[in-house]
Amino acid sequence: MSAADPAADPDSLLDLALATGREAGELVVRLRTEGVEVAATKSSEIDIVTLADQAAEQLVKERLLGARPDDGMVGEEGDDLRGSSGVVWIVDPIDGTVNYLYGLPHFAVSIAAEVDGEVVAGAVVAPALGLEYAATRGGGATCNGSAVRPRPVVPLGERLVGTGFSYEQEARTREAAYMSVLLPRIRDIRRLGSCALDICAVASGLLDAYVEEGAHIWDHAAAGLVCGEAGGILEVTRSPVGKRLLVCAPEDGFDDFRTAVVEAGFVGGEGPHAPATIG
Repeated sequence: MSAADPAADPDSLLDLALATGREAGELVVRLRTEGVEVAATKSSEIDIVTLADQAAEQLVKERLLGARPDDGMVGEEGDDLRGSSGVVWIVDPIDGTVNYLYGLPHFAVSIAAEVDGEVVAGAVVAPALGLEYAATRGGGATCNGSAVRPRPVVPLGERLVGTGFSYEQEARTREAAYMSVLLPRIRDIRRLGSCALDICAVASGLLDAYVEEGAHIWDHAAAGLVCGEAGGILEVTRSPVGKRLLVCAPEDGFDDFRTAVVEAGFVGGEGPHAPATIG
């Protein structure tokens, strides 16, 4: 099936992503009231997977592939299914699992639809916050049905920047060193605990910029489309140790923020104005 097929048009894919994200969000909120049980760990003992992550990913798989059985899927909790339609769903069932564990509201279900290698529809549903970010390629971006745009660009010293830190101790030490250089040059940092919601915050003007080392495709596939359609840029490059590095800011303020990020040491093998390496 190609992107030209009516069944794979971005609006139809977004409708399915939103409906599925809402149902998964309702599930994880209900499971949270019943108590959170850690099922496994990933990169370290503090990088957790809950039973709710697994249950939500299973629900998402059943809904998406039940509606579109020829599609593929890539999920954070292990689902990596090849399809034959040209459509691949990229899913994070709970982005912000540690927040979820603690009862903090910044977590989201993230679902993106990729057609022939390009993300064309994305939904980021934050049930505890009552927020639904959505976008289609070329169709703009919304939050709860209203169009979103980044905050007007201000000088670097007045920018509020989101970030995240690895759960691996060696990486944390390295990332703290980068941030110690960047922090004196900006207004402040916020570590809210959800990559997808941080990117959507840039898209909707709640943050001025965002940078994080070590994120995965399911963390940012849907939110990156929201950001791009709102008028922002999300660049995927590499850190000095070769990890994926996300740099996000409004289009008008991207270049000087990226320069500050490079000068702080976040980006591997580049001078202050070297071209991006997209990964």
